[in-house]
Amino acid sequence: MQPLVSEFIGTFILILLGTGVNAANTLNKSYAQNTGWVFITLGWGFSVFAGVVVAGPASGAHLNPAVTVGLATAGLFPWADVTGYVLAQLGGAMLGAFIAWATYYKQYLATEDNGAKLGTFSTGPAVPHAPSNFFSEFIGTFVLVFVVLYIVGPELKADNLENVTIGLGSVGALPVALLVVVIGMALGSTTGYAINPARDLGPRIIHALVPMPKGDSNWGYAWIPVLGPVAGGLVAAGIFLMVSSS
Repeated sequence: MQPLVSEFIGTFILILLGTGVNAANTLNKSYAQNTGWVFITLGWGFSVFAGVVVAGPASGAHLNPAVTVGLATAGLFPWADVTGYVLAQLGGAMLGAFIAWATYYKQYLATEDNGAKLGTFSTGPAVPHAPSNFFSEFIGTFVLVFVVLYIVGPELKADNLENVTIGLGSVGALPVALLVVVIGMALGSTTGYAINPARDLGPRIIHALVPMPKGDSNWGYAWIPVLGPVAGGLVAAGIFLMVSSS
Protein backbone atom coordinates (compact mmCIF):
# COMPACT_ATOMS: atom_id res chain seq x y z
CA MET A 1 0.00 0.00 0.00
CA GLN A 2 2.88 2.41 0.56
CA PRO A 3 3.37 3.25 -3.14
CA LEU A 4 -0.36 3.96 -3.53
CA VAL A 5 -0.42 6.17 -0.44
CA SER A 6 2.64 8.01 -1.78
CA GLU A 7 0.99 8.52 -5.17
CA PHE A 8 -2.11 9.84 -3.42
CA ILE A 9 -0.17 12.25 -1.21
CA GLY A 10 2.21 13.35 -3.96
CA THR A 11 -0.65 14.09 -6.36
CA PHE A 12 -2.51 15.85 -3.55
CA ILE A 13 0.47 18.16 -3.00
CA LEU A 14 0.85 18.75 -6.75
CA ILE A 15 -2.80 19.72 -7.27
CA LEU A 16 -3.19 21.65 -4.01
CA LEU A 17 -0.29 23.90 -4.98
CA GLY A 18 -1.07 24.00 -8.71
CA THR A 19 -4.73 24.89 -8.38
CA GLY A 20 -3.72 27.27 -5.61
CA VAL A 21 -1.48 29.04 -8.12
CA ASN A 22 -4.40 29.27 -10.54
CA ALA A 23 -6.69 30.66 -7.85
CA ALA A 24 -4.09 33.18 -6.69
CA ASN A 25 -3.62 34.47 -10.23
CA THR A 26 -7.29 34.57 -11.19
CA LEU A 27 -9.60 35.35 -8.29
CA ASN A 28 -10.63 38.76 -7.02
CA LYS A 29 -9.19 39.97 -3.73
CA SER A 30 -6.05 37.87 -4.16
CA TYR A 31 -2.74 39.66 -3.68
CA ALA A 32 -1.37 37.69 -6.65
CA GLN A 33 -4.21 38.45 -9.06
CA ASN A 34 -3.20 38.95 -12.69
CA THR A 35 0.44 37.97 -12.14
CA GLY A 36 0.39 36.19 -15.48
CA TRP A 37 1.47 33.15 -17.45
CA VAL A 38 5.07 33.04 -16.21
CA PHE A 39 3.75 32.98 -12.63
CA ILE A 40 1.45 30.09 -13.55
CA THR A 41 4.05 28.00 -15.39
CA LEU A 42 6.66 28.47 -12.67
CA GLY A 43 4.08 27.73 -10.00
CA TRP A 44 3.02 24.49 -11.64
CA GLY A 45 6.65 23.48 -12.17
CA PHE A 46 7.41 24.03 -8.49
CA SER A 47 4.22 22.14 -7.60
CA VAL A 48 5.53 19.16 -9.57
CA PHE A 49 8.84 19.52 -7.71
CA ALA A 50 7.06 19.30 -4.35
CA GLY A 51 4.95 16.31 -5.38
CA VAL A 52 7.93 14.41 -6.74
CA VAL A 53 9.97 15.04 -3.59
CA VAL A 54 7.16 13.57 -1.48
CA ALA A 55 6.25 10.55 -3.62
CA GLY A 56 9.53 9.72 -5.33
CA PRO A 57 11.12 7.40 -2.74
CA ALA A 58 8.12 5.08 -2.35
CA SER A 59 6.18 5.13 -5.62
CA GLY A 60 8.53 6.65 -8.19
CA ALA A 61 6.26 9.72 -8.28
CA HIS A 62 4.24 9.15 -11.41
CA LEU A 63 1.55 11.64 -10.26
CA ASN A 64 -0.04 11.35 -13.69
CA PRO A 65 -1.99 8.51 -15.38
CA ALA A 66 -0.33 9.32 -18.70
CA VAL A 67 3.10 8.78 -17.14
CA THR A 68 1.94 5.53 -15.53
CA VAL A 69 0.51 4.20 -18.80
CA GLY A 70 3.58 5.34 -20.73
CA LEU A 71 5.97 3.62 -18.34
CA ALA A 72 3.90 0.42 -18.45
CA THR A 73 3.87 0.50 -22.25
CA ALA A 74 7.65 0.91 -22.26
CA GLY A 75 8.02 -2.12 -20.00
CA LEU A 76 9.23 -0.10 -17.03
CA PHE A 77 6.17 -0.52 -14.81
CA PRO A 78 3.88 -3.54 -14.20
CA TRP A 79 0.51 -3.29 -15.94
CA ALA A 80 -1.07 -4.99 -12.91
CA ASP A 81 -0.30 -1.90 -10.81
CA VAL A 82 -1.64 0.68 -13.27
CA THR A 83 -5.24 0.78 -12.02
CA GLY A 84 -4.22 1.29 -8.40
CA TYR A 85 -1.84 4.10 -9.30
CA VAL A 86 -4.41 5.86 -11.47
CA LEU A 87 -7.09 5.70 -8.78
CA ALA A 88 -4.64 7.01 -6.17
CA GLN A 89 -3.68 9.87 -8.48
CA LEU A 90 -7.31 10.78 -9.15
CA GLY A 91 -8.18 10.69 -5.45
CA GLY A 92 -5.20 12.84 -4.54
CA ALA A 93 -6.08 15.34 -7.26
CA MET A 94 -9.64 15.61 -5.99
CA LEU A 95 -8.54 16.21 -2.41
CA GLY A 96 -5.94 18.77 -3.50
CA ALA A 97 -8.50 20.73 -5.50
CA PHE A 98 -10.98 20.63 -2.63
CA ILE A 99 -8.48 21.97 -0.09
CA ALA A 100 -7.38 24.71 -2.53
CA TRP A 101 -11.04 25.69 -2.98
CA ALA A 102 -11.54 25.81 0.79
CA THR A 103 -8.43 27.96 1.17
CA TYR A 104 -9.68 30.47 -1.41
CA TYR A 105 -13.36 30.22 -0.52
CA LYS A 106 -13.81 33.93 0.20
CA GLN A 107 -12.00 34.84 -3.03
CA TYR A 108 -14.33 32.55 -4.99
CA LEU A 109 -17.31 34.32 -3.46
CA ALA A 110 -15.79 37.69 -4.41
CA THR A 111 -15.37 36.63 -8.06
CA GLU A 112 -18.37 36.89 -10.38
CA ASP A 113 -16.85 35.39 -13.53
CA ASN A 114 -17.94 31.73 -13.54
CA GLY A 115 -15.58 30.88 -16.38
CA ALA A 116 -12.65 32.23 -14.39
CA LYS A 117 -13.69 30.11 -11.42
CA LEU A 118 -13.78 26.97 -13.56
CA GLY A 119 -10.37 27.89 -14.97
CA THR A 120 -8.83 27.69 -11.51
CA PHE A 121 -9.92 24.06 -11.27
CA SER A 122 -9.55 22.64 -14.75
CA THR A 123 -8.21 23.49 -18.18
CA GLY A 124 -9.95 24.93 -21.21
CA PRO A 125 -9.02 25.99 -24.73
CA ALA A 126 -8.03 29.52 -25.65
CA VAL A 127 -9.62 28.81 -29.05
CA PRO A 128 -12.20 25.99 -28.93
CA HIS A 129 -11.39 23.52 -31.71
CA ALA A 130 -11.44 19.88 -30.66
CA PRO A 131 -8.79 18.50 -33.06
CA SER A 132 -6.33 21.31 -32.31
CA ASN A 133 -7.03 21.15 -28.58
CA PHE A 134 -6.54 17.38 -28.57
CA PHE A 135 -3.26 17.75 -30.42
CA SER A 136 -2.04 20.38 -27.94
CA GLU A 137 -2.62 18.01 -25.02
CA PHE A 138 -1.18 15.11 -27.02
CA ILE A 139 2.06 16.85 -27.96
CA GLY A 140 2.66 18.38 -24.54
CA THR A 141 2.31 15.00 -22.85
CA PHE A 142 4.36 13.32 -25.57
CA VAL A 143 7.28 15.61 -24.75
CA LEU A 144 6.85 15.02 -21.01
CA VAL A 145 6.79 11.22 -21.21
CA PHE A 146 9.37 10.89 -23.97
CA VAL A 147 11.93 13.05 -22.19
CA VAL A 148 11.29 11.27 -18.88
CA LEU A 149 11.79 7.89 -20.56
CA TYR A 150 14.99 9.06 -22.18
CA ILE A 151 16.42 10.38 -18.92
CA VAL A 152 15.49 7.16 -17.12
CA GLY A 153 17.31 5.33 -19.89
CA PRO A 154 16.79 2.31 -22.11
CA GLU A 155 19.01 0.09 -19.95
CA LEU A 156 16.17 -0.55 -17.45
CA LYS A 157 14.27 -3.65 -18.54
CA ALA A 158 11.20 -5.48 -17.30
CA ASP A 159 13.22 -8.29 -15.71
CA ASN A 160 14.51 -6.03 -12.92
CA LEU A 161 11.33 -4.10 -12.13
CA GLU A 162 11.17 -5.69 -8.69
CA ASN A 163 14.35 -3.88 -7.69
CA VAL A 164 13.70 -0.48 -9.24
CA THR A 165 10.95 2.10 -8.70
CA ILE A 166 10.52 4.02 -11.93
CA GLY A 167 8.75 7.34 -12.34
CA LEU A 168 9.31 11.08 -12.35
CA GLY A 169 11.32 10.58 -9.18
CA SER A 170 13.82 8.56 -11.20
CA VAL A 171 14.56 11.69 -13.20
CA GLY A 172 14.90 13.88 -10.13
CA ALA A 173 12.55 16.52 -8.78
CA LEU A 174 14.31 19.56 -10.21
CA PRO A 175 14.81 18.31 -13.80
CA VAL A 176 11.21 17.19 -14.13
CA ALA A 177 10.00 20.48 -12.64
CA LEU A 178 12.00 22.40 -15.22
CA LEU A 179 10.64 20.14 -17.95
CA VAL A 180 7.07 20.94 -16.90
CA VAL A 181 7.89 24.67 -16.85
CA VAL A 182 9.25 24.69 -20.38
CA ILE A 183 6.33 22.60 -21.67
CA GLY A 184 3.96 25.14 -20.14
CA MET A 185 5.84 28.10 -21.59
CA ALA A 186 6.30 26.59 -25.06
CA LEU A 187 3.18 24.50 -25.62
CA GLY A 188 0.74 25.15 -22.81
CA SER A 189 -0.93 28.45 -23.65
CA THR A 190 -3.35 26.91 -26.17
CA THR A 191 -5.29 24.76 -23.69
CA GLY A 192 -3.82 25.44 -20.26
CA TYR A 193 -1.73 22.24 -20.59
CA ALA A 194 -3.33 19.61 -18.41
CA ILE A 195 -0.81 17.03 -19.73
CA ASN A 196 -2.24 14.88 -16.93
CA PRO A 197 -5.73 13.31 -16.88
CA ALA A 198 -5.92 13.33 -13.07
CA ARG A 199 -4.86 16.98 -12.92
CA ASP A 200 -7.89 17.98 -15.02
CA LEU A 201 -10.54 15.39 -14.19
CA GLY A 202 -10.11 15.39 -10.41
CA PRO A 203 -10.47 19.18 -9.98
CA ARG A 204 -13.29 19.28 -12.55
CA ILE A 205 -15.25 16.79 -10.45
CA ILE A 206 -14.64 18.93 -7.37
CA HIS A 207 -15.79 22.04 -9.24
CA ALA A 208 -19.04 20.25 -10.00
CA LEU A 209 -19.53 19.27 -6.35
CA VAL A 210 -18.49 22.24 -4.21
CA PRO A 211 -21.18 24.68 -3.04
CA MET A 212 -20.64 28.13 -4.53
CA PRO A 213 -22.15 30.30 -7.27
CA LYS A 214 -20.74 28.85 -10.51
CA GLY A 215 -21.54 27.85 -14.04
CA ASP A 216 -21.30 24.38 -15.53
CA SER A 217 -18.12 22.30 -15.44
CA ASN A 218 -17.75 22.13 -19.25
CA TRP A 219 -18.02 18.34 -19.39
CA GLY A 220 -18.22 18.51 -23.18
CA TYR A 221 -14.53 19.44 -23.24
CA ALA A 222 -13.44 17.12 -20.40
CA TRP A 223 -12.53 14.16 -22.63
CA ILE A 224 -9.74 16.10 -24.35
CA PRO A 225 -7.43 16.60 -21.31
CA VAL A 226 -8.01 12.93 -20.44
CA LEU A 227 -7.58 11.14 -23.76
CA GLY A 228 -5.08 13.59 -25.28
CA PRO A 229 -2.46 13.02 -22.57
CA VAL A 230 -3.03 9.24 -22.53
CA ALA A 231 -2.51 9.12 -26.31
CA GLY A 232 0.62 11.27 -26.00
CA GLY A 233 2.04 8.97 -23.34
CA LEU A 234 1.34 5.85 -25.39
CA VAL A 235 2.93 7.24 -28.55
CA ALA A 236 5.97 8.50 -26.60
CA ALA A 237 6.47 5.03 -25.13
CA GLY A 238 6.06 3.38 -28.53
CA ILE A 239 8.63 5.61 -30.20
CA PHE A 240 10.98 5.20 -27.23
CA LEU A 241 10.79 1.42 -27.61
CA MET A 242 11.52 1.62 -31.33
CA VAL A 243 14.47 3.94 -30.87
CA SER A 244 15.98 2.10 -27.90
CA SER A 245 15.70 -1.32 -29.59
CA SER A 246 17.24 -0.22 -32.90
